[in-house]
Amino acid sequence: MTTEFDLGHLLAERGAERYELHSKYLNHQLPRMLHTIGFDKVYERAEGAYFWDADGDDHLDMLAGFGVMGLGRHHPVVRKALHDVLDAQLADLTRFDCQPLPGLLAEKLLAHSPHLDRVFFGNSGTEAVETALKFARFVTGKPRILYCDHAFHGLTTGSLSVNGESGFRDGFAPLLPDTAVPLGDLDALARELKKGDVAALIVEPIQGKGVHEAPPGYLRAAQELLHQHKALLIADEVQTGLGRTGDFYAYQHEDGVEPDLVCVAKALSGGYVPVGATLGKDWIFKKVYSSMDRVLVHSASFGSNAQAMAAGLAVLSVIEDEQIVANARATGEQLRSRLAALTDKYELLADVRGRGLMIGIEFGRPDSLKLRSRWTMLQAARKGLFAQMVVVPLLRRHRILTQVSGDHLEVIKLIPPLIIGEREVDRFVDAFTDVMDDAHSGGGLMWDFGKTLIKQAVANR
Repeated sequence: MTTEFDLGHLLAERGAERYELHSKYLNHQLPRMLHTIGFDKVYERAEGAYFWDADGDDHLDMLAGFGVMGLGRHHPVVRKALHDVLDAQLADLTRFDCQPLPGLLAEKLLAHSPHLDRVFFGNSGTEAVETALKFARFVTGKPRILYCDHAFHGLTTGSLSVNGESGFRDGFAPLLPDTAVPLGDLDALARELKKGDVAALIVEPIQGKGVHEAPPGYLRAAQELLHQHKALLIADEVQTGLGRTGDFYAYQHEDGVEPDLVCVAKALSGGYVPVGATLGKDWIFKKVYSSMDRVLVHSASFGSNAQAMAAGLAVLSVIEDEQIVANARATGEQLRSRLAALTDKYELLADVRGRGLMIGIEFGRPDSLKLRSRWTMLQAARKGLFAQMVVVPLLRRHRILTQVSGDHLEVIKLIPPLIIGEREVDRFVDAFTDVMDDAHSGGGLMWDFGKTLIKQAVANR
């Protein structure tokens, strides 16, 4: 009997039920949240840095799936690579052979990582972090990992143990015996290292939550301290890697930094097939995989699958051939500088920071009495509501998708596809200026929506 399955027919028949299906069978709070803030859109298709809705209107994507869509959506080179690998009908995942694609992708990835030697391929960013944590503990023989306040390294149990946000950790104890230190505080790092049980420090060179960059010289000095105490430096480049910040890795902005382990994922997927990679020094891998008896001591069922490897190879080829890193650096500087110039114009705009196409827009307490009273009212209900008030009209009025950079933060994080250019910069800056003009006018729909958010925040207490 031949199975008949028509995906196009299924989507045409049932696609309109998307929000109801999610409410019934998946995380029921997601559609509820989307309905509340007016993000319950129906997107029909996507290409590059844009979505199109059922009415044919375009929407500029300044979120890139939280960084997954580094090359935008449906890049033709990545699409072709996936068609090719499916058509090749490779003998994939036999578990007892060595296919060429994983080795080729590792070779290409390590070419951008000159001080690293080997790669473990998994399926996600959190799995890349889990691998780094396990390897660091094993090769040092020490149990404790240090991480930075407000870090985000994933949500599986090991990664959650080095997550610096209590909102994600609450209710999931006991976690691993890891310890937070402030980002940039070398004295706090030294105090913990003196206890003698630290395997590694894991750090995002630029934190995704709030877009906070490690202070100049911190990573290099931390690396020296760690090595003095026979501990490792782990760089979490899951979001910042592959050109996001204007260098291939964010840690490369600082001379002399050579992490022992580096975690990447997100953009390596091309937006199609989940993939994560943990890159490390030769001696680390050789100590973990020290004998044939330990050949499978750390593995992943779907790690190194042909589709993921093909996507990764295509992504790296596009990054190299289309000068994606240089574009992220130049376009990011243009966007950041134009937004930073607005801080003198708008008293609600406190700071614009970041590198490349990873930019944080922070809002703060205004000086004028009328705006200050409204700001105080929002803060009393729930911190972060003003940033959400900016995000919503950017989507509703200007068809630009953004989001706040974390819970209880008055910061919007811009992480658009790395392929955007001057046209997208102009569109975003013009839209943001319009929204800020509205916010500073003291009235209008924006503040009315703020009242709705306040009611919702109070109801959820």
